[in-house]
Amino acid sequence: MDDIVKAALRKWPDVPACRGWLALDARGDWYMRDDRTQAAGPFPQAKGSRVVHDKLREFIGRNYEADADGCWYFQNGPQRVYVELERTPLVLGVQRLDGGVFAVTEHTGAPVERVDAAWLDEHGRLYLQTPRGLGLIRSADMDAAADAVLSGLWQPAEIDSASLPARFGYRLSPQAQG
Repeated sequence: MDDIVKAALRKWPDVPACRGWLALDARGDWYMRDDRTQAAGPFPQAKGSRVVHDKLREFIGRNYEADADGCWYFQNGPQRVYVELERTPLVLGVQRLDGGVFAVTEHTGAPVERVDAAWLDEHGRLYLQTPRGLGLIRSADMDAAADAVLSGLWQPAEIDSASLPARFGYRLSPQAQG
């Protein structure tokens, strides 16, 4: 978490949380969801405006965490902004490096230190369990991920996609619970 965010939390500790205004899709893109977008329907049916500003995306990524209830949020200064999730709290990129080594990164840009398990759902989507949580492999990186599986790096077990939030302890919609 950024030092400026920590300072804001100390200065204003009781700012109410915000729900429904920020979302993360299955490609790892952030979406701002204003009142009109929220009234048009739940995420991802009504997505909103994709966040394209690089510095804003980086700021959100550096201050993205989960609470004790499995709700993921962006700490925006003193305000906690809960995030609507399309699939998982993390979206992962996979890159094949020289020498048959694979690098995995979060949608936030942070490197994944290790992969604890791999899962394949009924739709052919690949998920990796990391120390920070469950992540979906971006569709654009499935070729590299398939190479990692074929090389024996990961041995995915089958899983039902509907079971993921309960099994891995996260909530798709903090707004629905809020």
